[in-house]
Amino acid sequence: MARLSGKVAFITGAGQGQGRSHAIRLAEDGADIIATDVCETSIHPAMRYGQAGADDLEETRKLVEKAGGRCITAKADVRDLAALKAAVEAGIKEFGHIDTVVANAGVITFHHSSLDITEEVYDLVVDVNQKGVWNTIQATAPSMIEAKRGGSIIITSSAAGIRGQAPYAHYAASKHAIVGMAKSFANEFGRHGIRVNTIHPTGVLTAMGTHPDAGDLVATEPLFLMGATNILVDLDQPITGEFAPLPVLQPSDVSQVVAFLASDESRYITGVQLPVDAGNTNKP
Repeated sequence: MARLSGKVAFITGAGQGQGRSHAIRLAEDGADIIATDVCETSIHPAMRYGQAGADDLEETRKLVEKAGGRCITAKADVRDLAALKAAVEAGIKEFGHIDTVVANAGVITFHHSSLDITEEVYDLVVDVNQKGVWNTIQATAPSMIEAKRGGSIIITSSAAGIRGQAPYAHYAASKHAIVGMAKSFANEFGRHGIRVNTIHPTGVLTAMGTHPDAGDLVATEPLFLMGATNILVDLDQPITGEFAPLPVLQPSDVSQVVAFLASDESRYITGVQLPVDAGNTNKP
């Protein structure tokens, strides 16, 4: 029997990148998927990379079904609590319950100085990355508690949620904040058998992880390069002993950890900040 057989996962930001990868991996392990995304290809000009449109979310559905899972999709901006609640209601109507929540949706903007970040851009990043996680938990947790099935809430933070990475303090602030949120909810939800953990990827090969402004910062801002540099080498290549750190993870590298935290194999892990970062947060 697949290790997630009979489980249902609610995933935000599932139209592309890590969210799509997580949906496919959980489906491969037997889960059914409620996949949500903002379904707008550009939510703010400062983003400078494409978000998932409706066609992208539909492609995720097809890939999940190809992987053997059932899937429904919903257009839902994580800043919109009502939209998330509607998606939860539709998912429960279809599948009966929710066992796993992957609060994955997030955005980033890069700047030469954190003092260049406008109030509007700060609000955008914090509203999606921090309040969006809050809304996701508010929308999903009540039904999980009522169902008395336990469950797992997995929140995508970042290496920037552990380190003081620069020069994008607004992003680091949002990713640190959800660690405190996760710790508090882990304590509140323990009596209901619901685990809450954060994962902390380094750069990942996605639209966000290959942001067009990042290359410029590598050349001009030493602190950015220091923050982005990993420690482990590419483990898919011959190991030579030379220091040639892995530049970015593949989304599937993160999805393996998400699948573990969604499964009963991690049933006594809660309130944990789990780096998936090729040594990024441990480096000297």
